[in-house]
Amino acid sequence: MIDRSVIDDILNRTDIDQLISSYVSLQRAGSLMKGLCPFHSERSPSFTVYPSDNSFYCFGCGAGGNAITFIKRAENLDFEDAVEFLAKRVGITVSRTSDGNEKKYDRSKLFMMNKDAARFFHSALYEKNESALLALDYLSNKRRLSNAAIKHFGLGFAPSNSFAFIDYMRSKGYTDDDLVIGFLGTRSDKNNKVFSSFRNRVMFPIIDPAGNIIAFGGRVMDDSMPKYKNSSDTPVFKKSKNLFALNFARHHCSESMILCEGYMDVIALHSVGICNAVATLGTAITPEQARLMSRYTKKVIISYDSDEAGQKAATKAMTLLEGAGLEVKVLKMTGAKDPDEYIKTFGVDAFKTIIGESRTKFDFNVEKVLSKHDISVPQEKIIACAELTKIISQVYSSAEREIYIKEMSKKLEIDEKSIKHDVERAIAKQRREANVKEKQKMHQQAAGYMDKVNPDFVKAPAIAKTEEALLGLLYLYSEHRIAAFKSDGLLHESDFFTSFGKRVFAFIRDNTDEGVFDDTFLDEAFTPEEVGRIKKIKLDRSSLENNSSTVFSDVVNVLKSYVMDKESEKTADTLEDLNDLINKKRAMMNSKNGKSEGNI
Repeated sequence: MIDRSVIDDILNRTDIDQLISSYVSLQRAGSLMKGLCPFHSERSPSFTVYPSDNSFYCFGCGAGGNAITFIKRAENLDFEDAVEFLAKRVGITVSRTSDGNEKKYDRSKLFMMNKDAARFFHSALYEKNESALLALDYLSNKRRLSNAAIKHFGLGFAPSNSFAFIDYMRSKGYTDDDLVIGFLGTRSDKNNKVFSSFRNRVMFPIIDPAGNIIAFGGRVMDDSMPKYKNSSDTPVFKKSKNLFALNFARHHCSESMILCEGYMDVIALHSVGICNAVATLGTAITPEQARLMSRYTKKVIISYDSDEAGQKAATKAMTLLEGAGLEVKVLKMTGAKDPDEYIKTFGVDAFKTIIGESRTKFDFNVEKVLSKHDISVPQEKIIACAELTKIISQVYSSAEREIYIKEMSKKLEIDEKSIKHDVERAIAKQRREANVKEKQKMHQQAAGYMDKVNPDFVKAPAIAKTEEALLGLLYLYSEHRIAAFKSDGLLHESDFFTSFGKRVFAFIRDNTDEGVFDDTFLDEAFTPEEVGRIKKIKLDRSSLENNSSTVFSDVVNVLKSYVMDKESEKTADTLEDLNDLINKKRAMMNSKNGKSEGNI
């Protein structure tokens, strides 16, 4: 546990606009700051920072909260680690007090454990035994890596003898549970013994931008499968949110970054002085990785393998990278399947030349379409034209579309006006389809379908909205909290319909003293997604002018009446009970007929 006053001090010293500006480019909009959301891909900024109360909210994806919420999401930390992260940033030393429960893991211990593991693997690479010599030969001769490159990247070798590694790590004070949590050890289902997760593999440490070893990748030295094996997600590592060699590349990529498929491609480029290269971690690029790259550069050059799978992956990567606001180009390698082979065959100067000649997304797509169709055949030309028309219609900039239409007209020998007309029809169709989807989405959201934060919402959307109105009033206004939490207890958890509403109410009640509400530990009690919903409830309520005691009473009565009726329905066993209930509801409706209950 961290003392409440310490957390308050950390939050008070943290300027949220400065904090978020280190992740997102923000522009001032009156008293607010706006930018593209770091948590989902978007073209128009819907991410808003409120410097007045040190909070943020994204109107696109619903992310919201304070500095702790932001760091929890951005750095994938739990509450206490997020507080410590911010504490270091503002120069505050945090001490924890025990609450009787041990922490599930210690991040600093996991970082040190990975560092000790890397030392073991690196040392094992230079052992005088047959398997280690084969691994060193693979790196030094087959891959032509210098000893300096091997040391620079901390490459190593995981021996076939699993227990040599396990015994070494135990001697360093790490338990079997530590090794399993960090994916350095795997527990056998047969005898419960722990053995090394990596065996007979060349090892690649994965290092975060802060210099911590967070995971490993391993390339097998025999015919075992999988050929490449990467750490699974751990408390300090999320595969979808990290990049290989970003710790080095971040110092050289302000203008552009090269995205490769494999570790060896990255190491080959760095070894010849092209130090802005990174790679994904054994999986296709994710939206999180695209947004991570946008924090360090403005242009990404995709350097994937030239085979069909590589080109298909490049197409997906372009979409995600453009969605993160990055300029995207694609390398065209002829005579080699990847950067490592290209440099070995043609030299580093030739590779630098093709970097300068890298293609735009449109050129890449045009070549891909034209390679499939013989445009000397009319029917094939029609198909190619339709495919290219669709590609151009998806370009956001009208100026770009004009340029691409001209190029397409020349390549296909078709009149510009005809192509432009087809593109405009395709855009109109896409807009109609998008409008239909947006309306469907709005209806589903209004009805509460697919609501992961509050799954009870869909059962009674109107009453769930009433709950949110009440929670907003309680969150914002001390006079309503005093009324709700007075000694006789006007409101209780049982007065709320949804489980989420009950929890938020209980939190506000338990953290209110004489009408003063302290939300310091909101991020400890709720997930980042739940905090975002609470932020929305607060924003929605604060935008309304009528927040009087009359409105508060009306909302309370509506909610209590609904919940009471639901309980009565559960206990109405006989037909007579049901008739009495119906008559009571009719009487209540008649008494309210014509009466205004205020702006709920």
